[in-house]
Amino acid sequence: MQQEIEVKFLDAPHDEMRERLTSVGAVCEHPMRLMRRAIIDYPDRRMQTASPDGWGWVRVRDEVDKVTCTYKHIAADGKDTTYEIEFAVSSYEKAVQLFEAIGLMKHAEQETKRETWKLDDVEVVLDEWPWIPPYIEIEGSSEHALQTAAEKLGIDWSKALHGSSDRAYRIYYPRMTEEESITDAGVLTFDGGLPQWLKERQ
Repeated sequence: MQQEIEVKFLDAPHDEMRERLTSVGAVCEHPMRLMRRAIIDYPDRRMQTASPDGWGWVRVRDEVDKVTCTYKHIAADGKDTTYEIEFAVSSYEKAVQLFEAIGLMKHAEQETKRETWKLDDVEVVLDEWPWIPPYIEIEGSSEHALQTAAEKLGIDWSKALHGSSDRAYRIYYPRMTEEESITDAGVLTFDGGLPQWLKERQ
């Protein structure tokens, strides 16, 4: 599996980040677009259940210009190092149907907005998720490369947040437990209302 090193930085206004990215010579590869994804697992969520080795899930994502299918594994190594297998598919709906046909199920369907920039050897992503403020994510092949990019952008590395989007939600909904996930919301859309269970986690 390919190793993916990524960190998130919260409270990162996107207009300000665009100015910083432009000033250091970064290139916008994909403007902000609405994306949808399906989170796939066994009915008992065994992949998402934490173990000494970590946890994972399957994701089918419609990225507007392509559809990808990804298996993601988060290692329980203290830094939540991500490993993944990803490939393109021709149809979002058919990919989901295939997994359902072999006994897996769609546990959640989510909307996000994403804008992708290239800075040297790293990818800087401006992310928007429902019910939390916008944040950025820096992805690359080494932690040194991520630190260098953060320094160029004037970002305090000590505020780096490792792990999945659940980590971001737990910052804004501090009563969320480590066992709970944003996938528990089922449907996650920008037009949908805040679920009652998440209101109770504020």
